[in-house]
Amino acid sequence: MTKDVLTVAGWIIGIEGALGTFGLVRGEEPWGFLDVFWELPVGAYVALLVLGAVTAGAGELVRKRS
Repeated sequence: MTKDVLTVAGWIIGIEGALGTFGLVRGEEPWGFLDVFWELPVGAYVALLVLGAVTAGAGELVRKRS
């Protein structure tokens, strides 16, 4: 159960980071849900993208090992 939560959380974080990055790079506002609450710079969205990828990858690795 924990393995699945880790993987899903990683995907959600990564998608939010990708949407925010893509929206800001295109010169518009960031896309996604976080911009409703906070105005983050593009670097923070890139960090979220990387964090989400690492978290989802860790969840998949733990799932495969068990």
